[in-house]
Amino acid sequence: MLKQHLQQKLLQKLSPQQIQFIKLLQVPTVALDTRIKEELEENPALEDSSLMSLDEPKGEYDDLQDDKEDFESKDSLEDTGLDEFNVEDYLQEDNANDYSTSYNNGDDEEDKKETPIAIESTFFESLQQQLDLVPLSDQDFIIGKQIIGSLDDDGYLRRPITSMIDDLAFSQNVMVEEEDVLEMLKLIQNFDPPGIAARDLQECLALQLKRKDATNPLIKKAIEIVEHHLDEFTRKHYDKLEKSIGLNSEELKEVVAEILRLNPKPGDSNQVTTKQLQIIPDFHISNNDGVLILTLNARNAPELRVSRSYMDMFEHYDKAAQKDKKLKEAVQFVKQKLDSAKWFIDAIKQRQQTLLKTMNAIMHYQYDYFLTGDERKMRPMILKDIADKIGMDISTVSRVANSKYVQTEFGTFLLKSFFSEAIQTESGEEVSNKEVKKILEDCIGKEDKRKPLADERLTEILKEHGYNIARRTVAKYREQMNIPVARLRKEL
Repeated sequence: MLKQHLQQKLLQKLSPQQIQFIKLLQVPTVALDTRIKEELEENPALEDSSLMSLDEPKGEYDDLQDDKEDFESKDSLEDTGLDEFNVEDYLQEDNANDYSTSYNNGDDEEDKKETPIAIESTFFESLQQQLDLVPLSDQDFIIGKQIIGSLDDDGYLRRPITSMIDDLAFSQNVMVEEEDVLEMLKLIQNFDPPGIAARDLQECLALQLKRKDATNPLIKKAIEIVEHHLDEFTRKHYDKLEKSIGLNSEELKEVVAEILRLNPKPGDSNQVTTKQLQIIPDFHISNNDGVLILTLNARNAPELRVSRSYMDMFEHYDKAAQKDKKLKEAVQFVKQKLDSAKWFIDAIKQRQQTLLKTMNAIMHYQYDYFLTGDERKMRPMILKDIADKIGMDISTVSRVANSKYVQTEFGTFLLKSFFSEAIQTESGEEVSNKEVKKILEDCIGKEDKRKPLADERLTEILKEHGYNIARRTVAKYREQMNIPVARLRKEL
């Protein structure tokens, strides 16, 4: 039996403009140029005024810093929706310059240029050049090319020999035996850099050691450790090694130093990546005699405006005495492009305002830290602290913190790194866990490497400083800082 009933639901839906703002907010400065170029290509009603006449006056978005005080009522994520524009309002509001944007924070034009990349050969090309110099039969040359092409970026050969034999048979129509491949592999393992084409770490280190002076007793012992006692070496069980090989502590120290000089990833040393990740700071903080000055990277404020020709076209179509179906479609198309251009410019402006507002709150919250760069002066700060301070949603602050960088006088940092949990001292004072991590780092940096500090001892030291923290928490902080356990920090 069918039943009909009414049901009311309260739903929160994001408008297309809000979604556009959210996406732009997450885009880092290094990718913003690309996103703007895409929009310029897709929408002919949008123009970059920096490419147009420089003699035209600026419009309503002239000075971003002057508008900072007006953020309060406009920046929340909930307010990003824009009203539908009727024809009259749209034409009255807009002129050729209404949506130009300009912002100059003193950055040199050089900042806008891409970093040139030197043209160098990759280690694959280097190996191929070495192969070309060896007199080989056609079959051996094909096998050699197959081996080089099968290497991973770090220089290791992890593909099984049998799989390469199948590849040669199916793709090259070359039938070979396992011995043929192994013979060519041995040849390539003599190429530079040393250790190339090894099948595991043990073989990689052994290949490098065998290139050295074989008459040197230290090299002989190093080869013996790598080939027969690598597990004890990696676990730093030096007492066992001394007994197994018959060395005293000083001799073992020299042998270990010889092994540590080897390159565990020979391919990486010569690898040239053509596309490198660039970190371009979104903000700059400078210290002017004890006063912090925050500026936004000029790349975040492109000079965008609505096309004058499209606006003229729209006005002409709209004033036409008679509108047939094709003309109405043209009016709708032009209006859609104009609306889209305005929405995009407004989203860019709101992105600038949100970035500045969020970073300004973070800077003032961590003022002492940004003055000195001393992590011990960093206050506990969570996303909610900044969200409450600027009247925005936590998710908005999170999007800014997770993808934006700030350049200071003591380094360039991801905003996320300034957020930390609070830890209570014995005196009841709340401090940042960054302060505790700094103390741990200092203690481990000053420890006697022959007798490194265990987590239990580090816990006791922190308690002596007034931080009542459990040992498992100390272990967690140590792991977060990528510091190994005491046994693996031990040196001879």
